[in-house]
Amino acid sequence: MLRRRFYDTLLEWKKNPNKKALLVTGARQIGKTSLIRRFGQEQYEHFVEINFIETPRAAEIFKLGRDVDSIVMGVTALLGVTLVPGQTLIFLDEIQECPNARTAIKFLVEDGRFDYIESGSLLGVSSKEVGSYPVGFEEVRQMYPMDLLEFAWANGIADDVLDHLRRCFETEQRVSPAVHEAMIRLFQFYVVTGGMPAVVQEFVNSKDIAKVVAMQRDILSLYRLDIAKYAHSGKEKIRAIYDSIPAQLNDKNRRFMLSAIDKQARMVRYEERFVWLRDAGVALPCSNVAEPVVPLRFSEQRTLFKLFMADTGLLCAAGMENVQFDILNGDLSINMGGILENVFAQIFVRNGFPIHYFTKQKYGELDFVLQRGKQCLLVEIKSGKDYKRHAALNKVLTVNEWSFEKAYVFCRDNVEVAGKVRYLPWYMAMFLEQEQIPSLVVDGDFSGVRVS
Repeated sequence: MLRRRFYDTLLEWKKNPNKKALLVTGARQIGKTSLIRRFGQEQYEHFVEINFIETPRAAEIFKLGRDVDSIVMGVTALLGVTLVPGQTLIFLDEIQECPNARTAIKFLVEDGRFDYIESGSLLGVSSKEVGSYPVGFEEVRQMYPMDLLEFAWANGIADDVLDHLRRCFETEQRVSPAVHEAMIRLFQFYVVTGGMPAVVQEFVNSKDIAKVVAMQRDILSLYRLDIAKYAHSGKEKIRAIYDSIPAQLNDKNRRFMLSAIDKQARMVRYEERFVWLRDAGVALPCSNVAEPVVPLRFSEQRTLFKLFMADTGLLCAAGMENVQFDILNGDLSINMGGILENVFAQIFVRNGFPIHYFTKQKYGELDFVLQRGKQCLLVEIKSGKDYKRHAALNKVLTVNEWSFEKAYVFCRDNVEVAGKVRYLPWYMAMFLEQEQIPSLVVDGDFSGVRVS
């Protein structure tokens, strides 16, 4: 059984005595249903699951809206189960197929007898169908494909090894050579396999890359069918954008060019299509920033962007013929730069970072610029042996008014520190995480204020 970090998120939610309904979003095939099902069966005395695709008539129950008792009776009658207050989790899967269930959540949560988890794909692009959102009664959490840490668990990397790696990351110490080489090999496997749980399980079981690629292509086909099913307009434009991602990332500058799709295309006509792919969880936009200073969102240039796939294994299977063979034989040369950038985009987004890059003729291009609290982190991704050549990074580090404390260069080699630059092996990206917002309780008592 694959170990997922999101299980801890579910446990934290369950501990809250005043919990809301938990809405779990994310792309298809990333393991939402199986993980929530396992959580419900392990953590509750009673677990009830309604899948609105497999049981479409269940949607009739939720047309009753505010009438909670009638909804509960409808669920028990449909499924032939008993719902025990305080001991039951009701899981509403593929909830995008039943907008009335989203509306009814407010009243079900107010009723307080049962706990509720909702899950579904493409929720962000189906939002127009929901009549009334349960604002204040839902807690939304996004789930992603399996990350590199979860892939390491799946492949039998022991916790003490991972603890050793984290300590090396935090103290900037070199990793023992044998562990380093093993983790580089694991990272190469992850690039090819990606994080779709069924694909990862097939890799763990068989190590057969042909079977892995076949499963990945099936998932890509499913995503294209979703575009046809859920996109209310512009299906052809959305599919054209999605299908062009591999070629765009294979280009030298990797910036997404609409002219590659249609020479007459204009961003104003396509912008909603990019948003659709982002909200569906299958693409990761990475906007340019005018300056690498926080807050990065203030200097976003949204018409200049790269577009990554949400899973690098799918990218490898999408249009880069036989690239898996080259990667597994250690060839992550300059021609693999787009693939490498994609896997780091996937890791950084999973670790809580909005992703940006910086390019300006005066300085050159930085692969990623990340905001961590009040810090701006400069990140370069290097595929070859010349990883210490980074002219753009050197120039940006010398700009006094930007004042950076450190920068990261991820490469094949072991840990090394040179001035402000930290050279880290590729796999250590899994430890570069977003800063957690600390709890801050303030004195808000104004009862003593009086007119003198």
